[in-house]
Amino acid sequence: MKNNLLILGIVFALQTNAQDWDIPEITKSNWNIETPKSVDKRKRNILLISEATAYSISLVGLNQLWYADYPKSKFHFINDNGEWLQMDKLGHLTASYYSGVAGIKAYQWTGMSRKNAIWYGGLTGTYFLTIIEILDGQSAEWGASSGDLIANSLGSFLAISQELMWNEQRIQLKYSYSPSQWAEENPEQLGGTHLQRALKDYNGQTYWISLNLKSLLSVQNEAFPAWVSVSLGHSGNKMTEPSPVYKTEDGNSFPKRERQFLLSFDVDLNKIKTKNKTLNSIFHTFGFLKFPAPTLELRNGNLFF
Repeated sequence: MKNNLLILGIVFALQTNAQDWDIPEITKSNWNIETPKSVDKRKRNILLISEATAYSISLVGLNQLWYADYPKSKFHFINDNGEWLQMDKLGHLTASYYSGVAGIKAYQWTGMSRKNAIWYGGLTGTYFLTIIEILDGQSAEWGASSGDLIANSLGSFLAISQELMWNEQRIQLKYSYSPSQWAEENPEQLGGTHLQRALKDYNGQTYWISLNLKSLLSVQNEAFPAWVSVSLGHSGNKMTEPSPVYKTEDGNSFPKRERQFLLSFDVDLNKIKTKNKTLNSIFHTFGFLKFPAPTLELRNGNLFF
């Protein structure tokens, strides 16, 4: 749960900073040409120093904020793959994916060759989040999670594979939140304010996979909007504790948790271009958020609108 407090912060910071990197657009005519480039040493040093500083500050801060008050232990794993209907794993997947997308842009900014930029930058999320797993594994209170490590790797793979194939992200991961009634049952773990709940309440969070129709279907018609997407979402409901079964001290059980699958239209904000650079930056910064739209929901075999 604690790691997901970083998820939106990581994604938002990376999306914001990525807008400041002036990277030439790769067109269909040159996407598969590996042109030798010379690395700008000044930009490379800025990037490496920035990454090292960010990693160091994050790890020191995490250690003081989360780990300092708990006893240490030998490195160990725990099995938390059945908790929270895997919503925490989707958070790791999303954070690793957007870290990779921003990392690729950053390494391209240095002038590094295309493939090297994709691989080094795309693994940024895996590098950072794996370090957190090592800290977890050395804490008696928690433990490293194989599910987290797999989710981190899959997020990087999604970013890297699309850049290698298409030089763009035609399939994106997105996030949305709406308040739920279940956070009040366990505010310590699910949050006491709306900001805390947006980060901690898995009942109110939805993680989406958004498919850009024009890019994926190779639609040549210029009249077809480049920003139209379809999103598939996953969420959960009635989760007041990590484990599937939870009983209060008086023996009463909370309602059985429910898995939710969703289908909705979406807007790819990264495909919207205006003459205003500030407006473009705003669109791209918030591109990780699912655009609100009418949605079909499948829950317990029943369809809801």
